[in-house]
Amino acid sequence: MLENKKQDRTSLEQLGEFGLIEHLTQHFPLHHESTLTGIGDDAAVLYHKNRTVISTDLLVEGVHFDLSYMPLKHLGYKAVTVNLSDLYAMNAMATQITVSLAVSNRFPLEALEELYAGIAQAAKTFKIDLVGGDTTSSKTGMLISITAIGEAQEQHIVHRSGAKPNDLLVVSGDLGGAYMGLQVLEREKEVFKVNPNSQPDLEPYSYIVERQLKPEARKDIVELLKALEVKPTAMIDISDGLSSEIMHLCKESKVGCNLFEDKIPLDPTVIAACEEFDMDSTLVALSGGEDYELLFTIDHADFPKIKGNPNLSVIGHMADSGEGAHLVTRGNAKIPLTAQGWSSFQAS
Repeated sequence: MLENKKQDRTSLEQLGEFGLIEHLTQHFPLHHESTLTGIGDDAAVLYHKNRTVISTDLLVEGVHFDLSYMPLKHLGYKAVTVNLSDLYAMNAMATQITVSLAVSNRFPLEALEELYAGIAQAAKTFKIDLVGGDTTSSKTGMLISITAIGEAQEQHIVHRSGAKPNDLLVVSGDLGGAYMGLQVLEREKEVFKVNPNSQPDLEPYSYIVERQLKPEARKDIVELLKALEVKPTAMIDISDGLSSEIMHLCKESKVGCNLFEDKIPLDPTVIAACEEFDMDSTLVALSGGEDYELLFTIDHADFPKIKGNPNLSVIGHMADSGEGAHLVTRGNAKIPLTAQGWSSFQAS
């Protein structure tokens, strides 16, 4: 579909492992003084003056991404940003990444150049340094493992466990777009199987398709909260769906929650796509996942600082643990929240 069968093909064997790493990482400038030694030695040498924050993710072809509609450049960018999102969810700033890659012999050098072009774009956008990694062969397609490293002053780090009853529940951006973008791409994939000559018109779905293929980690929200002098009491990023992440906050903070259905931010294109696919937009926001927005709680006293901010929506409040976690519907009914987010271990 999006793979050019006639592209130039340079076998990875022609470069060898070390030649491949040197070739792919030659255009990564360093941004941080904390990177003392990057690529080129046996290990990277870093010096962080503050607390070091680390997160890692493994992305597996056929489980986390489908190359029939995921361009390799977008995949490289997304693989980095989903890791950075975890650091921003700790109220930290990302500084370095390592990238490890396993690929089968169906991938030529030119394909990996595309992948690394996306990684380089993410490194430039978020001002992070590539300081190491590994490449090896795979018999099962492509696997990408990225470790993100960042730092934060101890007093600025936010955990999932700090929410208190009556804290406000706040989310950045809007929800459900990535999941609906995936529905569009999966539909077009099936159409393509039936008619390989068909050319999908994705223009009406550009926003939600981009939310799936090229999500943005919300570094800007961390910077915004700092500028507003608001420190969240608890925070998490939305990778597995809103309901699942709320349940994580409730469990770690030992509190309950009331989420208001009419406060969940939905883009008009998401609502339209839900109608087209005959899906409930609230359920999509609750369980869709991959939005990579930040979900956090703040003290009631900080509400005036965020009130009216177009980047943030107050969607509920925390409660005593005995109350449990509930969705308050538009009809004012209270429904227990269940964590039905996406799982890579779910049965197919």
